[in-house]
Amino acid sequence: MALKILLADDHNLLAEAVGNMLNALPDYEAITTDSLDGALSVLGAQNDIDLVLLDLKMPGMVGLASVKTVIDKAGDGKVALFTGMVDRHFLNSALDLGCRGLIPKTMPLQSLNSVIQLIMSGQVFVPTGATQATIEKSGSDGADLSEKELFVLRLAADGLTNKEIARDMDASEVTVKMHMRSICKKLGARNRAHAAMISRERALI
Repeated sequence: MALKILLADDHNLLAEAVGNMLNALPDYEAITTDSLDGALSVLGAQNDIDLVLLDLKMPGMVGLASVKTVIDKAGDGKVALFTGMVDRHFLNSALDLGCRGLIPKTMPLQSLNSVIQLIMSGQVFVPTGATQATIEKSGSDGADLSEKELFVLRLAADGLTNKEIARDMDASEVTVKMHMRSICKKLGARNRAHAAMISRERALI
């Protein structure tokens, strides 16, 4: 029976190329989606997904919290990160949650079959050199940011002002400023722009 793979990635050309390659092989049936909501919808409707290839930067993804949500929703199905370079602490935390490894988007398509088979056999795949060294910092790796803080951080990184973020949160600007101060302290960031840069490097948003 063919392995059913959910490719969750908003890079349409890449997703299409990988999906077409997998579907051309007799061992696979590939489904694509381009958002976290789409991935959760597919996993909710189909309980026979064997493997999720999960992009960390597609719409709706908010760091480890979203990775855990997908892993929980996948049930018996396996989940592997499908992304570029990630922070070592982030990857280790994702593996602790039950993620089955990291498949770089730069990996040659002809190698993907072997890696998928390796993961489906129960092993964890992390290629050498796929993680960034942890940046020296006074704060944490960001894994302890609250859901509200991650929400504020994502909007701030998208260029929204405190007033706009407050409107979207149905909160006051003072509350948003308090969240930003907490975010900067936890990440060891100098300001909101630095916090946004750090969060992208660590795949938090």
